[in-house]
Amino acid sequence: MTQDKNMSVYDHIGELRKRLIIISAVFLLFMVAGFFLSRPVIVYLQNDSIAQNIQMNAFDLTDPLKVYISFAFIIGLVMTAPVALYQLWAFISPGLYENERRVTLMYIPISFALFLAGIAFSYLLLFPFVVTFMSNIAETLKVEGEYGIQEYFSFLFSMTLPFGLIFQFPILVMFLTRLGLVTPMLLKNIRKFSYFAILVIAGMITPPELVSHLMVTLPLIVLYEISIFISGFAYRKRLQAEEDALLEEEITS
Repeated sequence: MTQDKNMSVYDHIGELRKRLIIISAVFLLFMVAGFFLSRPVIVYLQNDSIAQNIQMNAFDLTDPLKVYISFAFIIGLVMTAPVALYQLWAFISPGLYENERRVTLMYIPISFALFLAGIAFSYLLLFPFVVTFMSNIAETLKVEGEYGIQEYFSFLFSMTLPFGLIFQFPILVMFLTRLGLVTPMLLKNIRKFSYFAILVIAGMITPPELVSHLMVTLPLIVLYEISIFISGFAYRKRLQAEEDALLEEEITS
């Protein structure tokens, strides 16, 4: 805490600049690696059971290149995420107590694991239902689909990546609770409004079909309840840290 207080505004700006340079350099490195990893990932997704009956086409000369760049960018972004989170932790850690440093450092692997879990949930469970639903509509209307590879993977990204972010909600709640901005009592009091918001969000990102709607709604409700439990744990830890700090001040004074 003392070291952070003794740093001037210019010192903070310089430290932030250094962290951003590290993140940018690592991202560029991983994005270059992403160009080499893109082809096996694209081939795997094209041959997966979800896409095996879909004939993908290039409607523009640059579509294959756009797909490569999109995958390289996303691979670089995902691989850089733990580094970026660590750099963020390293920037704010001088202003934290020792026990808070250890706890917040644990957020990094948990956050990354939740991000991957959100993507896996969407791709393995939700995305096949959506593709099947859309294909059934096309068959009902007797429409022969010709899908561009750029459009297919853009749709895939729009369905999967947001769930990686949505699954960060427990970590966000824990972080805000430790900052004193959120309490478990608040989350319980707004539970019914949160459930309504979840229903609306699920209706917006899923087709008008009950099974896929429930597949999104129920996990999000469970995620919210888990967040309440995590907030309660973080809230007790914050109260304990405040009591310990007051006790230490009384002893030193």
